[in-house]
Amino acid sequence: MKRVLVGTGVILSSVGLMVGCATGSTTTAQTDLDALAERTLRESFLPGPGQYLSRLQQDEAQKLCTQYRGQPPKPVAESIEAKEKSHIAYPADGKLMGDWKEGAKVFNNGFAYRIGHFIPSNPKAVRGGNCYACHQGEAKEVAYGNLGPSLLHYGKVRGTGDAVVRYTYEKIYNAKAYNACSQMPRLGHHGILSPKQIADLTAYLLSPESPINQ
Repeated sequence: MKRVLVGTGVILSSVGLMVGCATGSTTTAQTDLDALAERTLRESFLPGPGQYLSRLQQDEAQKLCTQYRGQPPKPVAESIEAKEKSHIAYPADGKLMGDWKEGAKVFNNGFAYRIGHFIPSNPKAVRGGNCYACHQGEAKEVAYGNLGPSLLHYGKVRGTGDAVVRYTYEKIYNAKAYNACSQMPRLGHHGILSPKQIADLTAYLLSPESPINQ
């Protein structure tokens, strides 16, 4: 059994399998396993300075994705996507492409939304996207993750038309607006990145001058 709490970046896996193997039982109710996984997850985060335990509370979209194990029926998926898209905020100046050099900093800044470090009372704290943990960026980078697709030549392949710019901005802001149960963090929705930072990231991915597109 694999238990995913979407949005926290935490995956609690094999809990049910270990329980079943230990007891020799294959008839344990799924609800009992879910409850065990949920309790184990919550108990692994202890209250204290810097802990942001409200992140463990699933919102409506996350609950639906958990309920359907990441594969909701089409009407449910469409409802999630429509609602998530309606919450997207844009830069005050209306420009969805910012400064690609600043976007490079955001992409490669690993300080994102760490348990134990994020303090809600410090809204001026600068966070990055930790994007390279899941995506390849510039060709020279070798220490990148592969949970997400490579973004090398992202703009070179797609161009910089209005539709591509808007899609890129919105996908970074809230991936669930395009994929109901995406595992990609909702970087803007959760306030990890500001609209300006997301516009800078969009420029980093799309600008012909960006190293991404060389």
